Amino acid sequence: MFFLGFDYGVKRIGIAVGQRLTGTATPLIALKTRQRKPDWEAISKIIQTWKPAALVVGLPLLADGSDSQSTSNARNFMNQLHNRFGLPVHGMDETLSSFAAQEFSPDPDAPIDAIAAQLILESWFALTPEQTKIYQ
Repeated sequence: MFFLGFDYGVKRIGIAVGQRLTGTATPLIALKTRQRKPDWEAISKIIQTWKPAALVVGLPLLADGSDSQSTSNARNFMNQLHNRFGLPVHGMDETLSSFAAQEFSPDPDAPIDAIAAQLILESWFALTPEQTKIYQ
């Protein structure tokens, strides 16, 4: 059973794939947005290829856990994913995921957004079902 993780941004959207059984994920791709809009055709192809059980989107929360404008944008993306594909969509705190992705990657040319999506998805795998409800 596969899951897809997303690191949503207005310029790029990182995507990773993972399995809950192993708790691991692999970066797939960083898609450029078009005029601040997701590349729905590319996302659709990825979803058709992997047939995920659910999707996990990073939520850029403020230090106190509250929402910012970026969080609102990510939640809007979550709603669009759910409405377009009919899959369960979960949120996950992505605080410092891009910074961690840069530290995690030995290759400065690596797709940092896809690595951030990997870290977001792996963090979500580590949560208990009760904890996942916090980010909905």
